[in-house]
Amino acid sequence: MELFSSLTPVFIAIICVLIGIILKSNRKSSKKGKSETQNKAESRPWVDDDLRDSTDLHVEEEDADGDWQGLDENIAHVSFSAERYSEGEMIKRSKEFYELLNKRRSVRFISDEPVPREVINNVIKAAGTSPSGAHTEPWTFVVVEDPEVKHRIREIIEEEEEINYKKRMGDRWVNDLKRLRTNWIKEYLDTAPYLILIFKQVYGMLPNGQKKTHYYNEISVSIACGILLAALQNVGLVTVTSTPLNCGPRLRVLLQRPTNEKLLLLLPVGYPGKDATVPDLTRKPLDDIMVVM
Repeated sequence: MELFSSLTPVFIAIICVLIGIILKSNRKSSKKGKSETQNKAESRPWVDDDLRDSTDLHVEEEDADGDWQGLDENIAHVSFSAERYSEGEMIKRSKEFYELLNKRRSVRFISDEPVPREVINNVIKAAGTSPSGAHTEPWTFVVVEDPEVKHRIREIIEEEEEINYKKRMGDRWVNDLKRLRTNWIKEYLDTAPYLILIFKQVYGMLPNGQKKTHYYNEISVSIACGILLAALQNVGLVTVTSTPLNCGPRLRVLLQRPTNEKLLLLLPVGYPGKDATVPDLTRKPLDDIMVVM
């Protein structure tokens, strides 16, 4: 008993030391966590949530949320036939279409000359013919022609792009862009008669307030963008594909789009400027891009 009494202060001292070590360790972990959070906020990763691929929707997420509704199963099927061409006509049309699209270039010098609004309507209707997962058509094309709104878009993009070039993108990316003579100054956002901002709808909203799954929304909208580029080339207009990094949320708020829409692409559209130039680039030959088995 005397031995236990004499050892009790030692046990208490050891316990106090251990408690002190644990508390000190917890404080360090807490400070480290706060520091990492602050650093992440300051560094602002170069890919924002709007550009993350959201095509995968887990079943358990749907099951956990009772606000989702399936698609209508009762849809009629009708007969289909397509115009058929002779082999000679097919070859001719395919070659002419290739030659048309092969003239397409990314143009950063865009004239302020007016473009008929009906042309813009038609090319977007063409983009809207794109296939989509379960025919959900998960796209919104926002056409901006108001000079003040265009200028506000330019301010937002240039502010973020300067940070991208100086901090986020890294030396290799910036150096690879030097030959294209690009930087964070985007004058064409003011001069182009139209800006088309393409949003992907990561899910749909039904009139009854329930959500509708949009399968493969990223891929579906990307295909629509490709058709839009071809349609613009077909009418003699130019553009440059722009993915405004870290601008999506601010542009969505500016354009009053709902939270289920994420910015995928921005296209300034118009005629090429009189002094427009493009890099003297070549495209890969067929053997480099096609494999036949």
